[in-house]
Amino acid sequence: MTRSVRIAFSLLFLGVALASTSNAQTDAQRAFATIKSMPGMWVGKSSDGRDLEISFKLVSGGSAVMSEIMGSDSHDMVSMFNLDGADKLLMTHYCSIGNQPRMQASVSPDGKTLTFNYVDATSLASADAGHMQKMVLTVVDENHHTEDWTFVDHGKEMKEFFDLHRKL
Repeated sequence: MTRSVRIAFSLLFLGVALASTSNAQTDAQRAFATIKSMPGMWVGKSSDGRDLEISFKLVSGGSAVMSEIMGSDSHDMVSMFNLDGADKLLMTHYCSIGNQPRMQASVSPDGKTLTFNYVDATSLASADAGHMQKMVLTVVDENHHTEDWTFVDHGKEMKEFFDLHRKL
């Protein structure tokens, strides 16, 4: 084989390798695809036995997913999920107490548990003022998931657990 043919084959193989690498999805992209598969109404119970209804909806041309907890005016909240680049899945929680914590996801090895941890917030009176600190979303199957929320106020943690099923 001549030198120029070897170089051409090397470049061809390098191009194929780069193309296959760029087509591989990151954990964040796979997790966002999971959240994008959740649109519809979900019903269930909170840890204190309250009935829940949560709506998931694709918005902004599919670049974000909106989750809305339906309830009394004081507990009506929205969370927005979106990718920041290819490797960060973010959630901004628009809380009924008036602040907006932003959290970044880490993904379990099996991809079924997304743990969103606090990054920063807007409209937060002080660093220790009450805000959502963490949310763990676990996909049990395509019609069942749980949400485990952690609220922190001046060092005191309060937890809320939702067990939700797709309303068929």
